[in-house]
Amino acid sequence: MYIDDRHGGPYDRGRADSYYRRARSPHYMKSDINGYVTFNSDRVLEKDMTKLQIAEYNLGYEQNEATGDFKEWG
Repeated sequence: MYIDDRHGGPYDRGRADSYYRRARSPHYMKSDINGYVTFNSDRVLEKDMTKLQIAEYNLGYEQNEATGDFKEWG
């Protein structure tokens, strides 16, 4: 299985949501024409994701949960 682990991709967003202890909410960010993800990038919600993209998000979330790598807020 190919995993889209680019910054802003489903796997990356799943890991980030877990890292920051946010609730599971499958999504990813579209890249701009140069391949960059910025705060202005379009967000793709679960309802518009493929089953594979949702699985990638969940894998990123679950793997981060398993490693216990969470943001320390001080």
